[in-house]
Amino acid sequence: MYSIMLVEDDEKIRRIVADTLVKWQYEVTEVTQFDQVLAEFKRAEPHLVLLDINLPVSDGYYWCQQIRSVSKVPIIFLSSRNQNMDIVMAINMGGDDFIQKPFELDILVAKIGALIRRKYTYQDDESPRFVHRGLQLNVTNSRIEYRGNSTELSRNEFILLQFMMRHIGKIVSREDLMQALWNEEQFVDDNTLTVNVNRLRKKIAELELESFIATRKGMGYLIE
Repeated sequence: MYSIMLVEDDEKIRRIVADTLVKWQYEVTEVTQFDQVLAEFKRAEPHLVLLDINLPVSDGYYWCQQIRSVSKVPIIFLSSRNQNMDIVMAINMGGDDFIQKPFELDILVAKIGALIRRKYTYQDDESPRFVHRGLQLNVTNSRIEYRGNSTELSRNEFILLQFMMRHIGKIVSREDLMQALWNEEQFVDDNTLTVNVNRLRKKIAELELESFIATRKGMGYLIE
């Protein structure tokens, strides 16, 4: 699951965009402290940023420059500005695309998908990985590796492990995991979640890494 940081001060637009992206299986970080955009970026480590231009404190151009000073992550500007100079400036500041408001959500999702594919699918040397206790999760091919041995995860197993590895040291509730697995074509119930977690644990154990995912009774799961 890829993560997106959404920097938008219009609460209604932010809510609609965030809800849409979650349905498309993206993890979304919504920025609400607009003087802390760079700090939030460093904390969240998103795969893509959606950035409004007209923001409180400092505008989107400023934050684009700040993000570009530490990362090559794809950035899409979202703005009601419609002058050619606004688009030129957005790209010159380091933006990868510019979408004018109001916009169609399916166009936004398509552009996000295209940028993520170009950035992470076709550049193996920059493939995002999660690593903990020697276990590596490769986002681009849904494989886990431990001490030279590897195995492929199913879609659900991958989503679960990626979600938990983004929250190392924190208890993840069963409700949050079921929401992460849910999409418009598939409803995930409690039993389905249990089956997928058990399968994931078995695959990790087969790589000779025991007790990687702990159960916290009545609360959820934890990777320490």
